[in-house]
Amino acid sequence: MLDAKQLLPSFPTTPGVYRMLDADRDVLYVGKARNLRKRLQSYFRVSGQPPKVLSMMRQVAAIETTVTHTENEALLLENNLIKTLHPRYNILLRDDKSYPYIFISDGEPFPRIGFHRGTKRAKGRYFGPYPSSASVRDSLHLLQKVFLVRQCEDSFFRNRSRPCLQYQIKRCSGPCVGLIDPERYQQDVKDAVLFLEGRSSAVVTELVKRMERASENLDYERAALYRDRIAALRRIQEKQYIIGTSGDADVLAVVVQRDAACVEVTFIRNGANLGSKTFYPRMGAEDSAATVLAAFLPQYYLGKAIPPRIYLNCTVPDMQWLASAFSQQSGHSVSVGVAARGKPRRWVGMATINAADHLRRWLASKTSLAERLDALRDALGLDASPERIECFDISHTMGEATVGACVVFDVNGPLKSDYRRFNIEGIQPGDDYGALTQTLMRRYRRLKEGEGKLPDLLMIDGGKGQLAAGVAVLQELQLGGVRLVAVAKGPERKPGKEQLFLSGQTGPSILPANSSALHLVQQIRDEAHRFAITGHRQRRAKSRTTSVLEGIPGVGERRRQALLKNFGGLRELARAGVEDISRVPGVSRELAQRIYDHFHEQSA
Repeated sequence: MLDAKQLLPSFPTTPGVYRMLDADRDVLYVGKARNLRKRLQSYFRVSGQPPKVLSMMRQVAAIETTVTHTENEALLLENNLIKTLHPRYNILLRDDKSYPYIFISDGEPFPRIGFHRGTKRAKGRYFGPYPSSASVRDSLHLLQKVFLVRQCEDSFFRNRSRPCLQYQIKRCSGPCVGLIDPERYQQDVKDAVLFLEGRSSAVVTELVKRMERASENLDYERAALYRDRIAALRRIQEKQYIIGTSGDADVLAVVVQRDAACVEVTFIRNGANLGSKTFYPRMGAEDSAATVLAAFLPQYYLGKAIPPRIYLNCTVPDMQWLASAFSQQSGHSVSVGVAARGKPRRWVGMATINAADHLRRWLASKTSLAERLDALRDALGLDASPERIECFDISHTMGEATVGACVVFDVNGPLKSDYRRFNIEGIQPGDDYGALTQTLMRRYRRLKEGEGKLPDLLMIDGGKGQLAAGVAVLQELQLGGVRLVAVAKGPERKPGKEQLFLSGQTGPSILPANSSALHLVQQIRDEAHRFAITGHRQRRAKSRTTSVLEGIPGVGERRRQALLKNFGGLRELARAGVEDISRVPGVSRELAQRIYDHFHEQSA
C-alpha cells in the first residue's frame, strides 16, 4: 500500500496526466487533472470510495505523472494514452478506425464522386462524416440519379471505348467517351456540391432558370432534361426527413443497465438526420451514465471532425473543459450541453429510446453479434465492423437445376426478408464460376437500378476462383467500398480448418478454431448453404414432377387433361400422328403439329 503522506507532496499542482501502475508496471488507469496533487489526493480517502476505486488502489504499486502546459493538452494526452495502453480500469470505447465520407475529386476535367474511408490524401472535397457506409451509398445513389456525375474508378474511366452500364440506365452522362463537354459536366458537379451542402433549394432555383433559358432558345431536349432533374430533386426533398434547424449537430444519449452501457450517436448534417451509430463501451459495475458519457466524449471526438453543437441526454463532468478542447482542435466554436428545449430535446428523447432498445437487445444474447462483428473486423483487418453482410452459395446436382442463393446478416442477425434465390440458366452444367457470376450480376445490377442495398462485406462459399469472379462482377458494375471474402473448406474439409481469401490479399487467412469471428463466418456460410440447397431441391423436384406437355405453347391445364384422357397417357400420345392428335377436342392442326414436333425433337 502506498504511503500517501510521503507520496502526495511530491506531485505538482499543475495540469497533467497520471498513470496508476501495478507491481508488474502494467498501467491500471489513466486520468487527467487540472491540479494533479488535489486529484490524486482524492484516491487516498478511505470513506465514500466506490468499490471499483478501492479494488484498484489495492493493486497500485506506483503512480507516474506527466505535466502539461494547459488543461486541453492534458485531455489530449489522456485520450492518446487510453487508446494506446487500454488500461483495465478505464472505460474503453471500441471505435471504428475511420468513418465514411463522400469524396469529389479536383483538378481534372471530369471529376469523380465516390465513397471514401481512411486518410484524406487525395486532392478534392470530403463531405461527412456519415454514420455508416449505407448512408453514404444512399446519398451517392441520389446524386447518380439526379446529376449523372461519374462514380467509376479512374482506371476504369480512362480505358473505356464505349459507354458502360451506368450510361445505359441513365446514371451517368458518358464523359469517358466524350458524350458531354467539360463545361456542362463541371456545372453538374457544382450542382452536386450544392446538394451535399444542404442547398438543394438553390439547386432547384438555378435549374429552373436554366430550363427557362433553354426553352427560350428552342433547345427543348435540354429543357426537358432540366425539368426531369427538378422533379427528381423535389421528390427527394419530400422523402428526406428534413429538420427545420439548419447546420450540423450530434445528439448523444447514454443508457446504463446491468453493468453494460449503450451510447447512441445521431448525426444531423445540413439540417438533415443522416442516421445513428450505436456503441457499447467497456465499463465497470459502478460506473454511472454520466461517467460513461464523460469518458466516451474525448475518446470519440478527439482526432475527428467535430460539429458545432453536441447535445447530451445527461450532464457530464468538465463539459466546459471538453467544449474548449473540441473548439481548439476543430478551429471553430463547439458547444457541449444538455438539450433543454425545442427540437434538440426531441432528438435527444428519440436517441435515448433507441439506446435503451439497442441495449435491451444486446443484453439478450450471451455472446452478442456486435462482439462477433468486432472480432471479424479485427480478424480480417477491416476498417470498420460490417453492418451488413451478404453471403452467396451455388447448389446443383451434376449441373442439374442450378440455384444461386444469397443470405443477409445485419447487426441484429439474419435478415430473412432480404434473402434471395436465383434460378441459373444459360451456362454449361457444373460451371460454378459462371453460375456465381450470373447470381452476382442479377443481385447487384438491380441495386444499380435503385433496388436493394450494397453490403459492407460480401462472402462467397468457395476459394480463389470464386473470389476472382466476385471481384470481376463488382468492377464491371463499378461498385466500390465493398470487401470480398471467399470461405474455402481447406485441404481437410473439416469445420475449424476453413481458409479465408480476402480481396486485396495474396495468401489465405486461417483463424483459430475457437475464434468468435470464425464462428460467425461459419454460421453465415452454413445458412447460405442451407438456403441454396433447399432451393435446389425444390427446383429439382419440380422439374422431375412436371409434365412434358407444360413446355408446349398453347397447351394449358384443360387441353393437357383432354390429351391424356383421349390417349390414356403420355406413351400413347407420343406414338400418335398429327392427324390423331388433331381429333382431340380443342386441338387445332397447327397445335397438333407443335405437340408432335415437341415429342419427336425430345426423342431425337
